[in-house]
Amino acid sequence: MDLFDEILPSRQKVASGAWLFRGFALTEEQKLLAELASIVSEAPFQAMLTPMGMMKVRTTSCGDFGWQSDQFGYRYSAVNSANKQPWPAVPAAFLHLAQTAAAEAGYECFVPDSCLINQYQLGVGMGLHQDKNEQDFTQPIVSVSLGIPAVFQFGGLKRTDKTVRIPLNHGDVLVWGGESRLRYHGVLPIKAACHPALGEQRINLTFRKAG
Repeated sequence: MDLFDEILPSRQKVASGAWLFRGFALTEEQKLLAELASIVSEAPFQAMLTPMGMMKVRTTSCGDFGWQSDQFGYRYSAVNSANKQPWPAVPAAFLHLAQTAAAEAGYECFVPDSCLINQYQLGVGMGLHQDKNEQDFTQPIVSVSLGIPAVFQFGGLKRTDKTVRIPLNHGDVLVWGGESRLRYHGVLPIKAACHPALGEQRINLTFRKAG
């Protein structure tokens, strides 16, 4: 049986403070895709330079703060370095989804001020890393998967800890915080597939309280 053909629970506890909600974003799918297109038209995807070289994942942002990187490291910035303009605002549909998912996971007062938008094309993944550039680790991360399937790796508090592989499909939402907030995580290289609305790509929305 193919991994993504398995019957999987709609609500799954991944670890302490971490929950997976399958298909959670599908009720707002059309609004999300329309808002996504608007954001990308205003702030196109960029290939970011990092201290280790160019990222294969292309990224953009919306909200008060966007994610930026160069040869000196990673940071949040209120200005898009590509066009010297503020990032687009977080759309109401995005904010509602992020807050509703966070509340389902037990984080009632989540008010994200940043949404990082990553574009994964075929063969592209992301190595294990921590989300640790934010100011308040009491606030969770809310991650929304759109487009073709991916396999998410969720590890421990050390890079060498064993990881769990979690299949993610279009509309799935993963929330982690509390004891799991600083767990290492990543995405395995994307396998060939085609989504009817987004084609041969996976889009990941990650909501955080950055400032």
